[in-house]
Amino acid sequence: MDIKKVLFISQEIAPYLPESPMSVLGRDLPQSIQEKGYEVRTFMPKYGTINERRNQLHEVIRLSGMNIIIDDTDHPLIIKVATLLPSRMQVYFIDNDDYFQRHGSNGLEIATRPHENDERAMFFVRGVVETVKKLRWEPAFIHCQGWISALTPLYLKRMYAEDPSFRSSKIVYSLLDDKFDGTLDSRMAEKLSMDGFSADDLKSLAATDAPDYKALSKLAIDFADGIAQGAENVDPELLEYAKASGKPFLPLTEACEDRAAAFAGFYESL
Repeated sequence: MDIKKVLFISQEIAPYLPESPMSVLGRDLPQSIQEKGYEVRTFMPKYGTINERRNQLHEVIRLSGMNIIIDDTDHPLIIKVATLLPSRMQVYFIDNDDYFQRHGSNGLEIATRPHENDERAMFFVRGVVETVKKLRWEPAFIHCQGWISALTPLYLKRMYAEDPSFRSSKIVYSLLDDKFDGTLDSRMAEKLSMDGFSADDLKSLAATDAPDYKALSKLAIDFADGIAQGAENVDPELLEYAKASGKPFLPLTEACEDRAAAFAGFYESL
């Protein structure tokens, strides 16, 4: 029997970043899903605070080198990889000098340089998708954790809808308590339209003058196949929007083992 593949696209993963509810979830859930017998690969941004030498990251030359066009500008894609012990799970890092700093700072780029977050999210998601294509790795399930992954369902259901790597993939979006302050660039919908998305595709973003956390999360819900509550303090409006969508919804599960079993069952139900 073929082993089913699960792709995790995460905003933070410990120990590459300090332990927090999000980074621990980004580490523990993929590992526990792997222990359930699935083949797992996971992606995260290569923030400048990540120490490459200490964490034994190395560039994968055969996967790097392509350019991703955002707002009519080319941005080189650099892929790095590390092995998370003791599970030996492969963790891939999306890197680029324009969006991720070469040297560490006092915080993550999503907080220290928020004016770039719309393009940073676009680049990150496109980078993950293009890398998975190059790997010739066809995930049965794709699990998105953190708002920087929120554009994944949109891209996969529209731009990559006919791609053999993703044609049969089911996408789960976890709602977390990862709210950011303020808004994204008011031109975000315009930039996304350059990738071929229609006004109807982007209606969640168009409902506000400039996209905020709720608009971005609603866009993810619009195109995901299933929604999970991944944290206790999720915005009530987003929980209601998810439930009102009529899509499969997984309530919050706390215990690690119960959580892995719950998600494995949720994946299969899709």
